[in-house]
Amino acid sequence: MTMALNKTIAVPLETFRDQAVEPLREQAQETIRKAQEHLLGLQKPEGYWVGELLVDSTLVSDVVAFMHWTGEVDFNKQSRCVKNLLDRQLPDGGWNIYYKGPSELNATVKAYFALKLAGFSPDDARMLKAHATIVRLGGIPRANTYTKLFLAMFGQYPWKYLPIIPPEIILLPTWLYFNIYEMSSWSRAMVVPLSIINHFKPQRNLPPDKQLHELFPYGTEHSNLGLPFDRKFFTWKNFFLAWNHVLKFLDTLPWHPFRSRALKKAEAWILERIGDGSDGLGAIFPSMMYTVMALKTLGYGEENPYMRKAMKDFLGLELNDPVNDEFRMQPCHSPIWDSAICVFALAESGIPADHPQLQKSGEWILSKEVKNFRGDWKHRNPTPVTSGWAFEFNNKYYPDVDDTFKVLLALGVIKMPDEEVKKQTMERALEWAVSFQCRNGGFAAFDKDVTKKWLQDVPFADHNAILDPPCSDITSRALEVFGRMGLDINEPFIRRSIRFVRETQLEDGSWEGRWGVNYIYGTWLVLRGLRAIGEDMNQDWILRGLNWLESCQNADGGWGETPATYDNPKLKGQGESTPSQTSWALMGIIAASDHLRPSMRLGVEHLHRTQNPDGSWTEDHITGTGFPKVFYLKYDMYRNNWPLLALADFQRLAARERR
Repeated sequence: MTMALNKTIAVPLETFRDQAVEPLREQAQETIRKAQEHLLGLQKPEGYWVGELLVDSTLVSDVVAFMHWTGEVDFNKQSRCVKNLLDRQLPDGGWNIYYKGPSELNATVKAYFALKLAGFSPDDARMLKAHATIVRLGGIPRANTYTKLFLAMFGQYPWKYLPIIPPEIILLPTWLYFNIYEMSSWSRAMVVPLSIINHFKPQRNLPPDKQLHELFPYGTEHSNLGLPFDRKFFTWKNFFLAWNHVLKFLDTLPWHPFRSRALKKAEAWILERIGDGSDGLGAIFPSMMYTVMALKTLGYGEENPYMRKAMKDFLGLELNDPVNDEFRMQPCHSPIWDSAICVFALAESGIPADHPQLQKSGEWILSKEVKNFRGDWKHRNPTPVTSGWAFEFNNKYYPDVDDTFKVLLALGVIKMPDEEVKKQTMERALEWAVSFQCRNGGFAAFDKDVTKKWLQDVPFADHNAILDPPCSDITSRALEVFGRMGLDINEPFIRRSIRFVRETQLEDGSWEGRWGVNYIYGTWLVLRGLRAIGEDMNQDWILRGLNWLESCQNADGGWGETPATYDNPKLKGQGESTPSQTSWALMGIIAASDHLRPSMRLGVEHLHRTQNPDGSWTEDHITGTGFPKVFYLKYDMYRNNWPLLALADFQRLAARERR
């Protein structure tokens, strides 16, 4: 079987000579040179790279509502937010959560509310179209819990119908089957401040012209808006809904023996995580916004040092674009991730390992190691080793496995002035990252074995991200690191990782991507990781992955895929070509083959043809994943650093073929 497959997919070098490969290699080298110059020019003086993280309209909508909730409206900022929202409105009146995607209910409700708070009349033509779309999608009753909770703080949704988030959950011991450390780190960082808000139920009353009665389909506003039980008698959903009713009843009683203690512990938990070494709770937008709201609810004044820092960190996510006269809000910053990819791509493409700019970036990256400090991860992983990197500038409580693996790849290609310090750091970080291997052999993002699927039925968990399960993309990046650092493929923990990857392969040969869109992302990382660790790439199951990647190449030579594939897997591998996804597919095919192939030629030609004169590429589509089906990220660096790495891989294979 393997031999038959190889006969059908191998392409002799003579074929490529007939197709003028030498001119293609020259084109690729010129494309690489321009990309290198452009990328080196984007480095910050401190030594790092950071691109803008572009997201959907919901963050801008939340900023408007947040200002009105605090009572401190910056009208200039509000007008720029309004411009941002109106520019993004779709022809049907709604707002989407990814480029060229359909109108999405939560995004549209939030945008409508923000515009109404900013003074728009419901009779405005744009508001009428938005209203029609919201009602068509089911109105406020069909929105998710976090949208409803935000509306409840303005009196626009009844608190009694919201799932309760009791502050007492922070008192549950870690040995209990359920506690806050059984949730993903990002959910935990939202739930704790929200538990304070849920207790006090702070509400800002709005005048009649700002309210949202019209967004409840006729007859539903005063009906039972609580979550419905399943028809089947016993399900986890029904179990949690029943407990939700019990807890809400208990919440109405005057006696709460543990409430005061829980509120104090929740407050202390937040304050501890927004102090030195942190750019805000979790360093991500939702938890940072809820932190400010929780502190205000607790009575913290503007001059309180914790409040000042929380607000400063939150405002640090703002981005003012003078070119387009536009205000945007980022969900977080990505300097560690961006820097590691850029360094790796530059070095792999031929920039000397001791180049001053690479060394400067190496020094900056080394300075950001989270060491001698045990963050939230310690509750699921008792390893005494403390080393790793976060995604953001400063986030010592939440270093993550994927960034740490990516940093290890970057440090491995830089020649530092003190190689011994680098070596010791890499060995320490590798030991820390390996300790996060989950029971099934895979690696997750922030924690170890946060995989209890029944938690997905908790009433406030409808944001599709309460767990942090192992995934094939991070596990495969781990394999690449293991291979590049010289580890033996027969190490038991490596064999377990390979088994996990094989078990997560889909029937058509592809792998799903958790942190990038989507099957193209997952599949290329698996193939690259398997190649790096030394797996036999001629095995049938691996060749199926290669064949799948080639099967979805577009007529223009590129590859593309949209976030719609998370909702409808039948769309996998389909979409307009993008620089990042073309690069991923190209690298996956190169990793899985020892020969130049027509798909590679077409992919390289596509990247050469679509490069801008300044050495950059243009990418409108979103190719990064936050929470599948809910929240996506457009990494502005992806359009430039991944093509450089893909072209470097092509040049290396082509040079090997010449020999």
